[in-house]
Amino acid sequence: MSATDTTGAGGTSSGANRPDPDPTGRRALRRRRARSVAGTLLSLALTLVGLLLVTFIIGRVMPIDPVLKVVGDRATQAQYDAAYVAMGLDRPLVVQFVTYIGDVLTGDFGRSISTGQPVAQDIARVFPATVELATLGTLIGVLIGVPLGVIAAARRGGIIDQVARVVALVGYSMPIFWLGLMGLLIFYGMLGWVGGPGRQGIIYDGMVPDVTGMILVDSLLAGDWAAFQDAFSHIILPASLLGYYSLAYISRMTRSFMLEQLSAEYVITARVKGMSEGAVIWRHAFRNIAIPLVTVIALSFGSLLEGSVLTEIIFSWPGLGSYITRALLSGDMNAVLGGTVVIGVCFVVLNLFSDILYRVLDPRSK
Repeated sequence: MSATDTTGAGGTSSGANRPDPDPTGRRALRRRRARSVAGTLLSLALTLVGLLLVTFIIGRVMPIDPVLKVVGDRATQAQYDAAYVAMGLDRPLVVQFVTYIGDVLTGDFGRSISTGQPVAQDIARVFPATVELATLGTLIGVLIGVPLGVIAAARRGGIIDQVARVVALVGYSMPIFWLGLMGLLIFYGMLGWVGGPGRQGIIYDGMVPDVTGMILVDSLLAGDWAAFQDAFSHIILPASLLGYYSLAYISRMTRSFMLEQLSAEYVITARVKGMSEGAVIWRHAFRNIAIPLVTVIALSFGSLLEGSVLTEIIFSWPGLGSYITRALLSGDMNAVLGGTVVIGVCFVVLNLFSDILYRVLDPRSK
């Protein structure tokens, strides 16, 4: 009786002391996760080192003398030699590369010849404008491209499918500078539906406190609805242009993913059981493509960050693309390489983010 009472009273305790039924499997799972994390971190480190090596080599092979850009054409040989030594160009290339890595890791990209300011400070000033433009463009691409790709796949061969394929083809074929110029001519010059080049009208320039560097966000934080409307009228056309290119890519990939899922056996089984077509498409097929679609959207966003150069030039958008272009034309290699590194790091971070999200959403990848 006492033995029975002890067992009953100590049921929780004996359960707590019960040995793990599969300790070997748990340890193996932890080792796999540790190896996966270590592999990801190693790949990230090697990618960043490769990126820095490429930018370092570009800076050395470009037919631009960085010393002359600093001292000027009228400097004496003694001044030239002193600047050459001060810039560390007399040291071996390996030492220069190691120093370059150390400077970049601390956020030191050198000083811009064009602005006279540290390149990191210049990038911090112009990069939010590019992020704002690329973010809105990506949102447009996702909100239109994903449903368009899903419907095109669900109605393969129909009118919507044909329209989606034409939209994607035109998006890949049309030069972006031509579309930008035509957009300005029609929607700004002729119809007056949107604001002109730049981020804001002259009357609103400097009126909104700079908090995030993104005017749409800052104007909302300040509660300035008029400034928000003005900023939106300026950004909507270039963002739509970038969104169209994003839409073309996202809709094509969504259609491809959905066609693969809609031909799978589980979809056929669901239809045989009498499930509605909407439930089959959105609750089953679309849920299975959501994971790879995350990677597609992340890569699309990265492409807009680095591919908005022509758009920023056409619309006089003071972003990173315009900054790099002006620096390249003036031979300001510190600014060019600093901006290139930032774009490369953004790609690496977006890939890492999509990989982490993939692992979170898909338990099979853990």
